Amino acid sequence: MAEQETLLERLIPGDLEHQIPAAIQRALPGGFRNRLLQVGLGLLITLGFAFLVRRWIEQREAQRRALAPRPAAPALPAAPEPDAPVAVTAPVTDAPPPEPLPDDGSQATRYPLLARPHVALSGPVDQAMYASFREQLSAAPREGTLVVSLSTLGGDPEVARLMGDEIRLLRDYSGREVLFLGKVAVYSAGATFMAAFPADKRFLTRGTRLMIHERQIQSTLALSGPLRTQVASLKAKLHEIEESVRIEEEGFRDIIAGSTVSFEQVSERAPANWYIEAEEARSLGLVLDII
Repeated sequence: MAEQETLLERLIPGDLEHQIPAAIQRALPGGFRNRLLQVGLGLLITLGFAFLVRRWIEQREAQRRALAPRPAAPALPAAPEPDAPVAVTAPVTDAPPPEPLPDDGSQATRYPLLARPHVALSGPVDQAMYASFREQLSAAPREGTLVVSLSTLGGDPEVARLMGDEIRLLRDYSGREVLFLGKVAVYSAGATFMAAFPADKRFLTRGTRLMIHERQIQSTLALSGPLRTQVASLKAKLHEIEESVRIEEEGFRDIIAGSTVSFEQVSERAPANWYIEAEEARSLGLVLDII
């Protein structure tokens, strides 16, 4: 009697000895060694992914701890309040209050800085005065109020404008207060220099006179040669006069700025040499005060 057929032989008919290795070969494509490599690579990828996930979680935790509110610092004990100051009552006496200093009309005690000007100018307004002005200005203090005094019968108006520009630049760039003190006579170009100071920065000594007048010209024009050339020469001289008039009007407006004097008034009186006493200059607002 033939041997009884087993269950495995009935499920896998044929030669079991050759069919089982073939089945294993189909289950493990590429060979057993390649399968092991695939398994190893899978483990590496899984471990690497787990490492990245862990790092991401640690970073999130660090950010959460950084953003979490910190516990409030313990409150310090309150400092003891200082004792209330004791009011000191001045002793009541029958003595009368001190009397103010007598006013002799000069107001000198109100402006002690004007007693010793830092820059003292006198004489004709010319290049020699400008050199002295620059020398004294360089030796003056670098801080604090600057006092400039002037006494002159006139001179070169362009030198006066140059010194005025120096004062304006000093005031604008340093922010210093610069005061003007006119003594005895402030005529012509001297008034032009005074115009560089605001009206509330100008002072005069008692008895001082201001004199404002029109610019003057002394010129002789000789005509000789072709007619067309003479026309150009005449126009050049006319342009010079017109520009001088414009500069003069600018100076008039600077002198009366901040005062009660109108431009029409100064233009009307300047051609006849307008002399202004110190008291009148103060009443017109051309200067702040008299000392």
